[in-house]
Amino acid sequence: MISVLLADDQALVRAGFRALLDAEADITVVAEAGDGLSAVRATAANRPDVVLMDIRMPGVDGLEATRRITTDPALAATRIVILTTFELDEYLFEALRVGASGFLVKDTEPVELIRGVRAVAAGDALLSPGVTRRLIAEFASRDRRAVPPLPPPDQLTDREREVVSLVGAGLSNDEIAARLVVSPATAKTHVSRAMVKLSARDRAQLVVWAYEAGLVRPSWTD
Repeated sequence: MISVLLADDQALVRAGFRALLDAEADITVVAEAGDGLSAVRATAANRPDVVLMDIRMPGVDGLEATRRITTDPALAATRIVILTTFELDEYLFEALRVGASGFLVKDTEPVELIRGVRAVAAGDALLSPGVTRRLIAEFASRDRRAVPPLPPPDQLTDREREVVSLVGAGLSNDEIAARLVVSPATAKTHVSRAMVKLSARDRAQLVVWAYEAGLVRPSWTD
């Protein structure tokens, strides 16, 4: 059973999400919160598998709540999905930096919400590659004070750096395997090893690291 916590300052939004998620046999909503501070406290009390976190809430906002949760060792198993009204919300990149596992726009289709919760609970990142690349390109060069020091260049092998660059470009493990002419299992192993070496919580932070390290450079115009 996948346990979910809903954090949004709009009760109607929470009610809609709860109805959708509780209707699934393998998902249960264990708590709700109407602001960031309550979300942090409820997460500590319930230790859900997934938190659906509104990024814009009064008082302690979703970004600060995400930061507090992801830096608490006791909550290392909890994954956070940021909820936003706008795909290119200026706070999204910072949320990924501090450990969010991805994001969903609030008007996403119900089936995508359910699929996303299951994917994040399984350890995957919830990233729409095209939107994420544009988001990172837009905001990666802004305030870098919160960015932790990058690991030394020799921390990763040449192949691992290549794999991380492909993760940053939005490729799945299967696509990476096809590009490098290796098996999907081998690609997954390289991704997992890179995550361990970089202390990345999940694939989302590998995307951030790839851009911060200059392994990926925007080449699109759309």
